Amino acid sequence: MYDNRSLFHKWRKVQAYKHDGTLHRQWSPAFVVQENEDCWVLASKASLVTEADGRKWMTKEKAIFILFKRKWMNVIAMFKEGKGICYYVNIASPTLDDGGYLKYIDYDLDVKVYPDGVEKTLDEKEYSRHITQYGYPADLSHAIETSMEQVKAMIERKEFPFQGEVIEAFYQSFLDQNKPLPKR
Repeated sequence: MYDNRSLFHKWRKVQAYKHDGTLHRQWSPAFVVQENEDCWVLASKASLVTEADGRKWMTKEKAIFILFKRKWMNVIAMFKEGKGICYYVNIASPTLDDGGYLKYIDYDLDVKVYPDGVEKTLDEKEYSRHITQYGYPADLSHAIETSMEQVKAMIERKEFPFQGEVIEAFYQSFLDQNKPLPKR
């Protein structure tokens, strides 16, 4: 007899919160390609994203989402048709598994790496505003800024997860694990 409980555990919702505990953003379930002691690797062909204000939108591309368990970051690697992989890095708390939901706190600062390797830091004004609005303590601001430095060094050295061939292999694993059953 087929046990679909194992399949259920392969699909997870991801939720991002703000420092005050309010839900910031949620993604429709993505498939867990791999989990190890360092991270979860999820894949999707497209995701429904629900914003805190209820607005909903669909992502346009297939993607790999790497959620770290101990690092202050997570990465969405998006496949841009005909261009390559674009990396979007959220500086965020380490991700926790809370009853099947993968949750983290988004700390505003982001880094985008375009397929041509150009890197851009995003949301610096939002981060500065939220330091005051949410009352980030000095040790939290230090952790956030240290993570930003570490992310930029990882990008420069092309360390995991900033390795196209690894990201492509994860996506192929997703496809292999989700092949339709043969017809009888």
